[in-house]
Amino acid sequence: MRISETDALLVIDVQNDFCPGGALAVPNGDLVVPIINRLMDRFSHVILTQDWHPADHSSFASNQSGAAPYSTISMSYGEQIVWPEHCVQGTRGAGFHQDLNTDRAELIVRKGFRTTIDSYSAFFENDRKTATGLAGYLRDRNLKRLICVGLATDFCVRFSAEDARRLGFESIVVEDACRAIDLQGSLTSALSSFAASDVAIVTSIDF
Repeated sequence: MRISETDALLVIDVQNDFCPGGALAVPNGDLVVPIINRLMDRFSHVILTQDWHPADHSSFASNQSGAAPYSTISMSYGEQIVWPEHCVQGTRGAGFHQDLNTDRAELIVRKGFRTTIDSYSAFFENDRKTATGLAGYLRDRNLKRLICVGLATDFCVRFSAEDARRLGFESIVVEDACRAIDLQGSLTSALSSFAASDVAIVTSIDF
């Protein structure tokens, strides 16, 4: 697959809390790091996203009386999975994995910092209306195709890749540069949704 100057590598949430030993560890999440670092060397444009929650964030089960982690509650914007506390602003868990080559990033998009709303997508909060500003940045830079990697395939990667396509960008997910939580069949659902949303699935060897 040929890489052009209008491509950007979108590295999603490769943070300590999503890697082994973290508060919301994705199985084998750290294995994506060397693959992503190799891909970074091929791209002129690299963008990172970072979950960045306040300690009192409404998506934390600890802040919802009687709610068990990974259960679903109703929020003003719809159904919301409540999670173990993770990626709290300024903590080690919110930091990028120590081996990730963050020096290549030209932009870091922080998301989930509003107390009352969660954010999976790099483009929108979970109300599907509140924008992060990423779309405008891409258009201003004339970046037309996003190659999505990181954590987790079935949540933040999925929503980011599908929103990219919905907003008119070409969108590709590099399967071996992602790992999934796979919560109650969420990985199978994500893969089906990618196909329906015209999000391409490739492997790093394709580059």
